[in-house]
Amino acid sequence: MSGMHKCAPAKSESPKKPSTKKWGSSLLLTPKSSSLSPRSWLCNITLGASRFIPSISISQSLDISINAPHPPLTRQSCPLHSSLRPLRHSSRSLARLPPRLRNPPRPLKIAAGDLPPLGFRKGYLLMSTLGNSTNIFWHECPVGKHERQRLLDQKGCVVWITGLSGSGKSTLACSISRELHTRGKLSYVLDGDNLRHGLNKNLGFKAEDRAENIRRVGEVAKLFADAGLVCIASLISPYRKDRDACRAMLPESFIEVFMNMPLELCEARDAKGLYKLARAGKIKGFTGIDDPYEPPLKCEIELSQKDGICPAPGAMAGKVVSYLEEKGFLES
Repeated sequence: MSGMHKCAPAKSESPKKPSTKKWGSSLLLTPKSSSLSPRSWLCNITLGASRFIPSISISQSLDISINAPHPPLTRQSCPLHSSLRPLRHSSRSLARLPPRLRNPPRPLKIAAGDLPPLGFRKGYLLMSTLGNSTNIFWHECPVGKHERQRLLDQKGCVVWITGLSGSGKSTLACSISRELHTRGKLSYVLDGDNLRHGLNKNLGFKAEDRAENIRRVGEVAKLFADAGLVCIASLISPYRKDRDACRAMLPESFIEVFMNMPLELCEARDAKGLYKLARAGKIKGFTGIDDPYEPPLKCEIELSQKDGICPAPGAMAGKVVSYLEEKGFLES
């Protein structure tokens, strides 16, 4: 029929490929997957042979939160990557961005319809692989250790009390904490037995478990010190290498206190009845009985008997607090 028009065959629409937008020569923005909106972005920055990813989180409403608090990585500040160069952008690519994104403050909340700013002003986040943790980043906070120390009017440090079971470590730790409290100084006690009720409850007393126990406590103590507190760790910690590893975390803020009490005195006290069980063979690997204790070689403070008499807890705590005061830890 001449008055009718033939219908054109329908064109089959091929699935759209995820869009890829290249800004300048370094910044590549791509959707996370073809099933997501093109507004959901992953941002990969390639510098030389190293891969860096800015800190971008995407909420349910597709708002993008950007935070780039790190100083710029340069040849001087990052010796592991000699090929690093600051991110370069063309004036044309910057001109495409809304004015409020060209020089954004930190942190910045931008709408999903906008693209993240190129370079993020001052820095990049370095991706790391540590142990079994991969693709991790260190995130700096604008309130740092020095600001916290000025607020508390003290310096963060770790007082590590080591010695045999029954030597008086826990009693001394609580006495130090009480003395600091009376002076208006903030402290926290990490007691070995208490930590095995929670943080370390999955660890036993084999050599490898003891090492992991001390490593965990050392990391927690480091956090308390970074918070500006006087952290008092009270543990047998029998192996020298484990204590030295904790010292290496805080080389200038680690005070090792050795409770140098003889085994006979500790066994005579036996407040927990553990020596009796160890002597009867009911406890294996008990420090001082069938497992060694390695005394410190260069501890900051050593506390021991005088003429066969053990000093009072208050007197020993006073000696430790005096040391902290002398070294400037009780002032900001």
